[in-house]
Amino acid sequence: MDTARIAVVGAGVIGLSTAVCISKLVPGCSITVISDKFTPDTTSDVAAGMLIPHIYPDTPIHTLKRWFQDTFDHLYAIACSAEAADAGVHLVSGWQIFRSIPAEEVPFWADVVLGFRKMTEAELKKFPQHVFGQAFTTLKCETSVYLSWLEKRIKESGGLLLTRRLENLWELQPSFDIVVNCTGLGSRQLAGDSTISPVRGQVLQVQAPWVKHFIRDGSGLTYIYPGAFHVTLGGTRQKGDWNLSPDAQISRDIFSRCCVLEPSLHRACITKEKVGLRPVRPGVRLQKELLAHGGQRLPVVHHYGHGSGGISVHWGSAMEAARLVSECIQTHRTPSPTSKL
Repeated sequence: MDTARIAVVGAGVIGLSTAVCISKLVPGCSITVISDKFTPDTTSDVAAGMLIPHIYPDTPIHTLKRWFQDTFDHLYAIACSAEAADAGVHLVSGWQIFRSIPAEEVPFWADVVLGFRKMTEAELKKFPQHVFGQAFTTLKCETSVYLSWLEKRIKESGGLLLTRRLENLWELQPSFDIVVNCTGLGSRQLAGDSTISPVRGQVLQVQAPWVKHFIRDGSGLTYIYPGAFHVTLGGTRQKGDWNLSPDAQISRDIFSRCCVLEPSLHRACITKEKVGLRPVRPGVRLQKELLAHGGQRLPVVHHYGHGSGGISVHWGSAMEAARLVSECIQTHRTPSPTSKL
């Protein structure tokens, strides 16, 4: 395997960031990103793009924190550079508020974000239904802009983007030496993973340029995230729902909930309703697998199942996925020992 031919399947934030990380860690390989959908038509394009990590039952907290730290450091460097506008990455400050005091007043990620502190009584007066809050500065990705920026990085490093729908990963053999599966919900079919399922999320985009601070209810169900072009209002968490059409009643409910937190939003103009299906499983799947069929073998690195927390940890987990790809390449470059008679 002189020049490793690598196919990354999936073009959301997980697939594209994995392709970029592979190009950095494994110089000289050829990378092709294959997907039936690219930005602006991916699930990642619907994501609000805020860096506030989510917990997965089967992913250890120390692993999650490492991924979040790596992702925060990566995006913070971009936000502080001349590339910030082109990449769609910027800092945003605000509040996470709770109706009752949470079990963990200081979350595991508190020392990763900037300026984390308990909200003052004066700040909490803005939210009379809430009794506790956290103030901090984090990062936000304008996801469609960021995905386009990642695509540009891939092309600049010699990678290819190919629009194609796959029914089976074996379709990529023998054209590719290693396959990286970043298909999210597509892994139900492509990897036979019945543990992954959709959690429907609906959001609104509104014009409200006077809203400068994010507001997030501690449950994660109601949030107001100001961005470079619009303010995102959310949301929903509908398990097992595959419906991609916006629901007018849900939109009214989201708008009403957000207006309770920020009454000035009554003046906001709704410009768009968006729906995405989060790929949720008990833990992120990040592992190697050697597929075998009829005497042929196909090394696969699985990297999917980030649910609603993909943006928050994408770079950290992508770097780990790239290391697994590098291990696969080393394994296949090492000649198998032959027995001596």
